[in-house]
Amino acid sequence: MNVIKGKVMPQFLSIKNRLIALLSVCLVLFSTHSVAKSITVTDLAGREVVISQPVERLLLSESRYIPALAILEGDQVLSRIVGMMGDMKLVDPDSYQQYQTAFPDIDNIPLFGKGATESFSLETALALKADVAFLGVEGHGPNARNSEIIEILERAGVAVVFIDFRKDPVKNTLRSLEVMGKVLGREAQAKSYIQFYNQELDKVKQGLAMIKPEDVPTVFLHSRVGVNGECCETMARGMVAQMLDFIGVKNMAQPLLPGSVGVLNQEYLLTHQPDIYIGTAVGSTQTQKEAPQYIVLGTSISAKVAHQSLAAITQRPPLNQLTAVKNKRAYSIWHHFYNTPLNIVAIQTFAKWAYPKTFAELSPQKTLETLYRDYQPVPLNGTYWMAL
Repeated sequence: MNVIKGKVMPQFLSIKNRLIALLSVCLVLFSTHSVAKSITVTDLAGREVVISQPVERLLLSESRYIPALAILEGDQVLSRIVGMMGDMKLVDPDSYQQYQTAFPDIDNIPLFGKGATESFSLETALALKADVAFLGVEGHGPNARNSEIIEILERAGVAVVFIDFRKDPVKNTLRSLEVMGKVLGREAQAKSYIQFYNQELDKVKQGLAMIKPEDVPTVFLHSRVGVNGECCETMARGMVAQMLDFIGVKNMAQPLLPGSVGVLNQEYLLTHQPDIYIGTAVGSTQTQKEAPQYIVLGTSISAKVAHQSLAAITQRPPLNQLTAVKNKRAYSIWHHFYNTPLNIVAIQTFAKWAYPKTFAELSPQKTLETLYRDYQPVPLNGTYWMAL
């Protein structure tokens, strides 16, 4: 080795400098590559969550999020789901069966719970080694209140992302889809549905701008008709009630209940007659005989059966004593609209019922048909609302 007074020859210095420069470039490239493999999203609980990309293994805190996921994933809707709660099969069996027919592999997806948070198995969920878990801010599965579950999942390397179609559906539906689209690399699909949704929502906004205060009706929202065997469970805030808030009607339960849901006294209902009665339907093809007290709507339900169901319920006391029933301003709506981006159809339907003259040209049915044609991998087959 050539040395001058203990110093390395310039030629060697040049080689060393080039190696250092090359190593620096490699480190920069590696760093850039690493950054490109992760993204940060702000979820619906306001948390910043770092997501490693690509997401290949997904948990759903409610299987009723599948139609929302289908908007983004299309025919590949089940491809990333490695585990979910079993609520869809329990509370909306007809929709589950429709997906089961189109995608038989749905039966092979492991379940880490049934229809309530209490049934959630953390051990099962952890064993599925998911990349991401979509959890509801509120809901039937583990949610934002379950801090211990969230902490354990995150320590195990599962990125927890909160979405919301339930607590504040009008405000949070599109934000949730935007977040889901970013997490899954489906931004274009999310953007397409968001544009469609806003276009349909604008039709409602334009009509509402013409409504006079004296034309605003009072509505009684009868939630989950028949479930508790007594009249009358109702919603005051969030879920379906929030959609009614959006169209500006007077929800008669709102000033009476401190929370989101409760029971309205029958005597109060009859002495403070609402202009409109709306019952939410939790019945299905499976309950028609075994639980005739439910209103039936949804997948596989014909218009004839839906009407018979509503008519039967409103012929019983105390509902048969309502002026709204006598005036044929009694309606039913599919209960599960409250937990899905399909809720735009319910908003349009409510607007049409509340202000029939203003929204005479609005067609929720056309909106639903377009939604299924362009954004769902299963066909439209059923009845989702009914008028007496």
